[in-house]
Amino acid sequence: METTMDNTSAIASTDASSPAYQAYQILHFGFTVAPILAGLDKFLHLLTNWDQYLAPSVNRMLGGNGHVFMQAVGIIEIVAGIGVFIKPKIFGYVVGLWLLGIIVNLLLIPGYFDIALRDLGLSLGAFALARLSAVYDR
Repeated sequence: METTMDNTSAIASTDASSPAYQAYQILHFGFTVAPILAGLDKFLHLLTNWDQYLAPSVNRMLGGNGHVFMQAVGIIEIVAGIGVFIKPKIFGYVVGLWLLGIIVNLLLIPGYFDIALRDLGLSLGAFALARLSAVYDR
């Protein structure tokens, strides 16, 4: 009779030298810090003027209240970052989906396709965090 090792326990090694666990830790840290900092900066505008990333058609739909909307986006991003810190199994998917929404908005603005592509990479990283969290977030 052949003996098999439980794959989950082999993969789920939280040994600091495990590459998979290190990848999880890196993504967990990054997707906690980045949304919080980006959210805070929606109020401070130290990194950039975030209002420029709101499609004009969306701003018109909001009755010209794009700046207030972007501040609400900032609050949501801060909450999402805290959520990733506490429960990456759920909020990894929330951040990934949020980034897909940002991509749709960016595709409505000529000249921002490169940023949309970057956000696609970020969304894939958020989804990878959510998947790794199924093993490492205990």
